[in-house]
Amino acid sequence: MSESVELFSLDLRYEGHRLRDDAHEARVMASIARWGIEEPLEGVDTPEHRFLLDGFKRYRSAEELKIYWVPYLSLGQNQAAGIVSLMRGSARQGLTILEQVRFVTDLLTVHGMNVAEVAETLSRSKGWVSMRRRLLEEMSPAVQDILFRGAFPVYSWMYTLRRFRRMNSVSGEAIEQFVHSVAGKKLSVREIELLADGYFRGPDALREAIDTGKLAWSLEQMTNVPEDLEGCNEPERILLKDLQILKKYMGRVMAKCDSPSLKSRAFYAQANLLTAGLLSNLDSFRERIQEFHDRSGNA
Repeated sequence: MSESVELFSLDLRYEGHRLRDDAHEARVMASIARWGIEEPLEGVDTPEHRFLLDGFKRYRSAEELKIYWVPYLSLGQNQAAGIVSLMRGSARQGLTILEQVRFVTDLLTVHGMNVAEVAETLSRSKGWVSMRRRLLEEMSPAVQDILFRGAFPVYSWMYTLRRFRRMNSVSGEAIEQFVHSVAGKKLSVREIELLADGYFRGPDALREAIDTGKLAWSLEQMTNVPEDLEGCNEPERILLKDLQILKKYMGRVMAKCDSPSLKSRAFYAQANLLTAGLLSNLDSFRERIQEFHDRSGNA
């Protein structure tokens, strides 16, 4: 049963655990201005504080609209139990995977639970819990701040940048710099994907342009490369397809080389022979590709 509580009695310690979405928040505020707060805010009542866990958009909207008493539903008197209750209803609450990550990390660190206990309490597998713990470890504090402020799409981090993290040639510092360079620019997921491809796989000039904020110019360079091969002769079309395949498989091989599933002696014996052949051609291949790159750039 919900009750009416004073807005400023709510402790906002967990506000940073929830993703910001300014567009959604504007819609929430418009709805509250017209209809009032229809869904109660949810939190945990400890002897010291009343911690808000869900309803931060409603809280900020109420504060802006000078609504000082709000409907509130208590999830109990224990913070860990309240977090578990919130996560068990995550389908209803709409918790994103990064929000789950923050709460799971709290259960493991602040509240002293182990992976097995968290998994059992949430009715999840230990792998589900471990994967979320690793996700937070992959992000620097600066990147976490950008993501949770809503300045960079979570989808782009999960499905574009994490792919580059698995490449030995791409450092965590480079990924953080890319996020800083494009965050808050209202780019689409597709535009971020194009810029990331140019930043991590393209020439130094393109990387420098992105770092200095020349995003429109950089996108133009990427989008000006036509996918339609009309106008090319047959040998040209074949070589372009070969280059696309080569680029794709270079990325795949680099990402797979560190896989813990590579264990058998038979595999390593064959892999050693194949890599020896590749290394013997590496210098001449690089020289030929560099010359071809320079020639195509001046055409």
